[in-house]
Amino acid sequence: MSFHLIDLQTWERKAFYEHFINEVVCTYSTTVNLDITNLKGYRLYPTIIWLLTKAVNQIPEFRTALTDEGVGIFDEMHPAYTIFNPDNKNFSAIWTEFHSDYHAFLRAYESDHAKYTSSVEYAPKPNRPLNTFDISMIPWFTFTSFNINVFDNGKYLLPIFTLGKFFEDNGKRLIPLSIQVHHAVCDGYHIGKFVEMLQTMIAQFHA
Repeated sequence: MSFHLIDLQTWERKAFYEHFINEVVCTYSTTVNLDITNLKGYRLYPTIIWLLTKAVNQIPEFRTALTDEGVGIFDEMHPAYTIFNPDNKNFSAIWTEFHSDYHAFLRAYESDHAKYTSSVEYAPKPNRPLNTFDISMIPWFTFTSFNINVFDNGKYLLPIFTLGKFFEDNGKRLIPLSIQVHHAVCDGYHIGKFVEMLQTMIAQFHA
């Protein structure tokens, strides 16, 4: 893992960052419907996790974080995600190392899922790296909007993704994706760029 500190004095985003991190602390979220028709026949959750991570790793604004060292950009992110325990109807938060090769990632995901799906702990897999971001899925209902309220000191800069239940519409299979970001490092332009890239990756996916 490499973390590259940003020089605030030369950063072109300095004024925006300082405004939204100190003066008007501001996170926001939006929900989009992704066309996942091309993913029929694949295991949806791990495939979406892989595609989300692949897209995140191509956009610096989605890899920008504030650590004890300062604000900087991770060179690579790994997904942290929730899995459901069917016995006690609760969930656990685990993480899996990202692999650019889909099949290698799928094997790692399946191994982690099998190991921890029956856990009754919130975070059963130890040693979660700093360069992870959160994904969760609510497969029991679809939604048009979803917002997470993070009651911290307003310094959490990484994106948070929430997926809902997919649905059919005019021959297409769609899934709602909520994207929550911090305005200090991410504007609507960056979300638009991310969604466009992710949708293209989904449409072109084959394994």
